[in-house]
Amino acid sequence: MKKEYDFSKARKNPYASQLKKQITIRLDEDSIGYFKDISEKVGIPYQSLINLYLRDCATSHRKLNLQWK
Repeated sequence: MKKEYDFSKARKNPYASQLKKQITIRLDEDSIGYFKDISEKVGIPYQSLINLYLRDCATSHRKLNLQWK
């Protein structure tokens, strides 16, 4: 490895805005199991499936029908 690198011609990562942010979220076992079962069938990691589902909900502006009794 070189001791010194020249970054004078470096450019910003064009994909930086598409990077994911790590968070902590608590999900119940049934929800995790649901996505893990699907992930085994389609060959996509379950975290990616959860992200795809949430992204679909956000882009379609899907709203939950929450009623407190």
